Amino acid sequence: MRIIRDLYLSNSFFSALVICGLLFVISFFLPGIYGPAKLLFLTFALLSLIDFLFLFRQQTGFFARREMADKLSNGSDNDIFLYLENHYPFRVRVRIIDEIPNQFQKRDLLFKESFKSGSAKTIRYQLRPVKRGEYEFGALNVFVTGQLGLIRRRYRFEQGKIVPVYPSFIQMRKYELIAISNRLPELGIKRIRRIGHSSEFEQIKAYVAGDDTRTINWKATARRSSLMVNNYQDEKSQQVYCIIDKGRVMQMPFEGLSLLDHAINASLVLANSAMIKGDKAGVITFSHKISNILKADNKPVHLQHLLELLYNQRTQFKESDYEKLFTTIRLNISQRSLLVLFTNFESLAAMRRQLPYLQQLSKNHLVLTVFFENTEMDELLKSTPQITEDIYLKTIAEKFTYDKKLIVKELNQHGIQTLLTPPSKLTVNTLNRYLEFKARGMI
Repeated sequence: MRIIRDLYLSNSFFSALVICGLLFVISFFLPGIYGPAKLLFLTFALLSLIDFLFLFRQQTGFFARREMADKLSNGSDNDIFLYLENHYPFRVRVRIIDEIPNQFQKRDLLFKESFKSGSAKTIRYQLRPVKRGEYEFGALNVFVTGQLGLIRRRYRFEQGKIVPVYPSFIQMRKYELIAISNRLPELGIKRIRRIGHSSEFEQIKAYVAGDDTRTINWKATARRSSLMVNNYQDEKSQQVYCIIDKGRVMQMPFEGLSLLDHAINASLVLANSAMIKGDKAGVITFSHKISNILKADNKPVHLQHLLELLYNQRTQFKESDYEKLFTTIRLNISQRSLLVLFTNFESLAAMRRQLPYLQQLSKNHLVLTVFFENTEMDELLKSTPQITEDIYLKTIAEKFTYDKKLIVKELNQHGIQTLLTPPSKLTVNTLNRYLEFKARGMI
């Protein structure tokens, strides 16, 4: 029966039952206690029946629902809301258990609340997924305890829902909104003074501190008796390609996210920023073969195409083929473009194997190679060795760190731009380099 499945007994019920049982046992030795024990038991049974009737006489004494977005943002804190209403004519205490997807591995998601008669509340909590894909939410369970606290009634609200987890669109929107409000420095985005300008003249305006003195219009200055400068439009419709390595080097985790997911989140923000500035953004993903090519564009619908493509990317467990990447780019991208390559060179030898292909790409395009600092080694590098094993570990860590610096130096010597960054600062540092290239007219 449904009532039996929804009926639960509280700890207070069992405590009272144990006390009654102990009094009956003692009454075998002290017969005078039997009468009070029997009366106490009958009172306990009557109170339990009253508590049961109060909780179960209403068909819908309590209501709850889960409210959330249709998709979640990977690597970001996503808000989940539980809306609760008490329809009982008395105060109740509730315990709420939300059946969240097993990917979160949370077994302690329990909320305790008290509700007056006819009152409603909204509980807000956050979930941070670290993998893209489909997440299945189950039912919402509410255990209601009446005024006497002896009986509990479970309400099970079928709120089952499959929700996809996309690349971090929350992070993308945050950068977009802060850019609109001109507060990018708060995120670490530098204000970069333009060094060159395009040939497309826009207007003459009053000089302000920071303007390039080479653009002063002396004729207009003489007429106005104040410094006037020529203002030029940024070159637009330049192509920016995010090239994402899906090989085994991108499996390493950092703060729960793989390096691949860090690269995907940064690519989404960079592509959106480039499109806002009038450039065209595209994506290429590869490992042992070319997985996806999305041609650069800046149409409004293009951002959704980017999001759908990045959602379906998975790490490959094979060595990445840079020769196929070079051939694909040569055949598909004829216009000079900014190629932002997200990869992870762990050794100088690994980089040198791919160097010839990067050199060939840099002849026709501006190549920015982005790879990652192993920040988990920082603590090891700062520590003082105590035993022989500690000395070996610190020496190996220093060797890895030194190799990263040599990789940067050698790539720069061959005219290839580099960005060595902690995963946590990947988005900010990548955006800064893009804006720097735009300001210097390098693309």
